[in-house]
Amino acid sequence: MNFNYDVLVIGGGHAGCEAATASANIGARTCLITMDMNKIGQMSCNPAVGGIAKGQIVREIDALGGQMGLVTDATAIQFRMLNRSKGPAVWSPRAQCDRGKFIWQWRTVLDHTPNLDIFQDKADELLVDEKTKSVIGVRTIWGVEFRAKAVVVTAGTFLNGLMHIGNRKVEGGRCAEPAVHHFSESITRWGIRTGRMKTGTPVRIDKRTVHFEDMEEQPGENDYHQFSFFGPHRSLPQLPCWTCSTNEEVHEILRADLKNSPLFNGQIQSTGPRYCPSIETKLVTFPNKDSHPLFLEPEGTDTNEMYLNGFSSSMPWETQLKAIHKIPALRDAKIYRPGYAIEYDYFDPTQLKHSLESKVIKGLFLAGQVNGTTGYEEAGGQGTVAGINAALLCGGSEPFIMHRDESYIGVLIDDLTTKGVDEPYRMFTSRAEYRILLRQDDADARLTEKSYKLGLATRERYDWWIQKKQQIDKIIEFCKNTPVKPATINGFLESIGTSSIKGTVKVSDLIARPQVNFKNLSEQLPELKEILNSSENRRDEIAEGAEIKMKYKGYIDRERVFADKMHRLENIKIKGIFNYSEIHDLSTECRQKLERIQPETIAQASRIPGVSPSDINVLLVLMGR
Repeated sequence: MNFNYDVLVIGGGHAGCEAATASANIGARTCLITMDMNKIGQMSCNPAVGGIAKGQIVREIDALGGQMGLVTDATAIQFRMLNRSKGPAVWSPRAQCDRGKFIWQWRTVLDHTPNLDIFQDKADELLVDEKTKSVIGVRTIWGVEFRAKAVVVTAGTFLNGLMHIGNRKVEGGRCAEPAVHHFSESITRWGIRTGRMKTGTPVRIDKRTVHFEDMEEQPGENDYHQFSFFGPHRSLPQLPCWTCSTNEEVHEILRADLKNSPLFNGQIQSTGPRYCPSIETKLVTFPNKDSHPLFLEPEGTDTNEMYLNGFSSSMPWETQLKAIHKIPALRDAKIYRPGYAIEYDYFDPTQLKHSLESKVIKGLFLAGQVNGTTGYEEAGGQGTVAGINAALLCGGSEPFIMHRDESYIGVLIDDLTTKGVDEPYRMFTSRAEYRILLRQDDADARLTEKSYKLGLATRERYDWWIQKKQQIDKIIEFCKNTPVKPATINGFLESIGTSSIKGTVKVSDLIARPQVNFKNLSEQLPELKEILNSSENRRDEIAEGAEIKMKYKGYIDRERVFADKMHRLENIKIKGIFNYSEIHDLSTECRQKLERIQPETIAQASRIPGVSPSDINVLLVLMGR
């Protein structure tokens, strides 16, 4: 057995799994070190993947040749496309998964990935060459030394993890799993800044004790949509979720015991996620609300365990149970375990390059919650990029960087490395200024070719994308060149509430109307139906892609112009050129921020909070000189 590798990945969560498979599939000799091989890809909180903007990230991971989309489709027990009432720029897929099957599906992927070994152990020390300040490997708690050219740390919430339920504290990275001590310190001793963050998880309910007749059923969708552009459709039985809400009795019980909440009695000092607050935080933040929505979601096809989404808490377990019993549907509920909060170490992401390599220690990459993010999807996206770049570093290649107009992952990494974090970072569509370019339907168009050139996407996947592209182009070309006469179409147009045409128009002109779509128009135009049906594989997916490109062409083209203008600033490199402390024409705040972050380009500098447009003009003038 050889303990020398190209890349070591520390942690077998969502970031670690993607990093390990990406590195190995590119060709680097990779080893994944994880504490428990039976909990690889564990869904620590909600067993769901996707959601607003998060679903776009998963489709991007898939387009890059990653695995999260495939694993999700194979284990999904409910699928929904969120935001359907809005434009396609913000449509977001989400799937509830079978928690146990998700783990074993990931384990199967890892076990069948060439160039990838797995070792069950706990990392204890990062080994660094003091002269070159480069990583040389990792030592584990059992004294095993691994040597590597690059190390990807994806330790999630395990670094000095501390769990809270009421006034009780237990060290751990997840319920019943030990924390990792010493490893953080072996990193921070080299000058890498660290902080503490907090997250939490809700109570788990036994479904045999739930009064479903007092809840509203929320079924999933069974159309053609899925996460992976490439893999098979969902195969598991599809299960419903259920909705209910808290009430004033619940709120009274929780309020009366806030003195024993770790969040409000000073026991927890770190910052929690703003957009996934605990139930007690909701009561304090929104004191006038009479109720808060709750979603009871299945954990799998073969288990009675259910997840009470919306009731995250670190209150004493007795208080949680007493409050839950005041919800009519849960009046007799038995719980498997109460909710809890967890504090953990993270590292300042402004000390990272856009490749996710440390600016301080060469060959050290950080991905996932250790960078201050929250969510499986954000972790998986970072893990993919870190794994790719760790492998490229070992091969002596240039790093793989995605810009803000290319992917949500690019937005995520740019936000982290440029702005930093003061609370757990969660992706939203509103964070992306080019979101009409970053739709869930076109992630393969944006990223598959890049991935194929890297050696990550397979030839089969690449051919699959080329076939789809050709079919979309064929439909668009037909619509642009096919005339429609008033006599043929006016009756239909009037019946759906849109104005009739006075002369011959093209099919593409009709598709641009809000009331018209391929589904209703093809019933009027047999030749359109014929060309739509000519796509033997993924007919509906291809039709949707073509329709969106035509219907929103004006918006897409306009946003592309804005993005291209910003690219000019992305091409102006400034790192290492200026001593910012000596440029007195810059504001004091600007000098301090630029000195600390050391942005790569003018564009990155412009996105740093505290750097004004006038500061950017000063830098542009100096660059001109």
